[in-house]
Amino acid sequence: MMRNLIFATTLVLAASSVYAAGNDPLSTVAERSGFLKTGRYDEVIELCNAFQNAYPKQVRCIEFGRTPEGGPMKALVVTRTGALTAEEARSRDLPVLLIQGGIHAGEIDGKDAGFLTMREILDNKSAKGALDNVLDKQVIIFVPVFNVDGHERFGRWNRPNQRGPEEMGWRTTAQNLNLNRDYVKADAPEMQAMLRLVNAWDPLAYIDLHVTDGAKFEHDVSIQVEPAHAGDAELQKAGIVLRDAVIADVAKKGSLPLPYYPSFIANDDPSSGFEDSVPPPRFSDGYFLLRNRFGMLVETHSWKNYKTRVGITHNTLVAVIGQIAAHGADWLKAARAADTRAEKLAGQTVPLDYKASAKTRIVDFRGYAYTRTMSDVSGALMTHYDEKKPQIWKLPLHDDIQPIVSIAAPQSGYLVPVAFASAVALKLQQHGIEFRVVNAPQAKVEVEAFRASKANFSAQSFEGHQTLTVQGAWKTESRDLAAGALFVPIAQAKSRLVMELLEPQAPDSLAAWGEFNNAFEQKEYMEEYVAEDVAREQLAANPALAAEFKKKLADDADFAKNPQARLQFFAKRHSSWDERLNLYPVLRTAVAPER
Repeated sequence: MMRNLIFATTLVLAASSVYAAGNDPLSTVAERSGFLKTGRYDEVIELCNAFQNAYPKQVRCIEFGRTPEGGPMKALVVTRTGALTAEEARSRDLPVLLIQGGIHAGEIDGKDAGFLTMREILDNKSAKGALDNVLDKQVIIFVPVFNVDGHERFGRWNRPNQRGPEEMGWRTTAQNLNLNRDYVKADAPEMQAMLRLVNAWDPLAYIDLHVTDGAKFEHDVSIQVEPAHAGDAELQKAGIVLRDAVIADVAKKGSLPLPYYPSFIANDDPSSGFEDSVPPPRFSDGYFLLRNRFGMLVETHSWKNYKTRVGITHNTLVAVIGQIAAHGADWLKAARAADTRAEKLAGQTVPLDYKASAKTRIVDFRGYAYTRTMSDVSGALMTHYDEKKPQIWKLPLHDDIQPIVSIAAPQSGYLVPVAFASAVALKLQQHGIEFRVVNAPQAKVEVEAFRASKANFSAQSFEGHQTLTVQGAWKTESRDLAAGALFVPIAQAKSRLVMELLEPQAPDSLAAWGEFNNAFEQKEYMEEYVAEDVAREQLAANPALAAEFKKKLADDADFAKNPQARLQFFAKRHSSWDERLNLYPVLRTAVAPER
């Protein structure tokens, strides 16, 4: 117990030099309350303006969007380079670091830690000069609260499994969307605004600040970076360097950081261990690897008190800013080299989804003594932790991450028929993806088409969508293409993101999110008595078909006892059958179409 108290004090003192006096106009409600409270969103607006007023040559307070409830989405642009616009940063070839707080607005450590850190680097006040001159080598964009409407759904116990602050915001937006599931589908106006900000500034690294849910243990933060396990192979090397350097810096301040998310494989059962993964691109760190940029997920531990968590988040931001100052110029060159390689992805096999294998290694994990007993409330086996008894758990970690879905990139690109062009074009524009309109009709174009052999709709809604999984393959066909179709070239820097959106078997594709569900729904039918007559006519006229039917009855018991399947066997061979059923409404081409 004493060791834990000393440990927590060390973390707090690590950031204490930056805490402002109560009369400082740049101080926060969190500081003035001794980190018992966090401020409402009007504080963000006031501080954004106050920072610009205090540092007019180094800070711009910008509004980059509005929420469904009309809240202004604020960000601070912070630098000593003079590059206070995206155009200036691009012309000066400066690395841009985007720090995002409050995507889950109850997990608000990033807002208060970010304001502390911005004030510290602008004042050049840091231990041993660790942050001296870092603003001469980068541009920082700090978004204190991404989920503004959720932030203002303020209340006690919004996160019962989190220690402090006294009141906090809500996980989801006013439209009940989880922004940290929205990076690819971009349903939320907030996400659409964020993507505009990202497209304008093209940040080298995007730091997403969270607080975990889950069990009780001593580890206080997890820091994950991609590319590290996926994406461009050369850029993965830089991602690992960034991750390991930040973890090392944070550990020197007294933390116990982890490079994986500490969520048990079996819920509430510590003995089940952990599984590392490549996050799908619905999450920030899974999304930015597809743009050949770094995504970092920072998760402080919810059972540490608020002052400790803010101190840890501050220390993490200091480490990241220092690493970008030291290596950002080289990493920016590496990211642009990855862009060039991505432009040549045509024909290469590209992993789209991953999973850890059964292979494990045992890790020493710093937990607490615990018991698992049957609950007379829930009737389930429940875990209870004793925080007075630290304990080393020896747990299996599944971290042998392997691709489970890999697809060869098209030789030239994708074609989106005109019926779907406007909807798909909107999504492509939101992500800054290159495409063009095919102005002339194309007759009998040789393309690759995907026909689903199986299409399974989710049983319930997820984030407002009925999701879809499909099985099938791309096969060569000839199809007509009307004027107004889209051509999306694979030869572009965001080729991996193009494939994520348009490959139907990618985990966060437009198809997976249910955007094309109509293509997999049968709309035209025969009445059963008509199908009976059609079947008899076909059997009489086609002996080969009759033999095929007889064999299927003998070989497939499920088919034999399913009247609908038996009738559909014949309906599929009739001229009235819809040849577009289960045809995915995006095509692939080996040759760019004429303009």
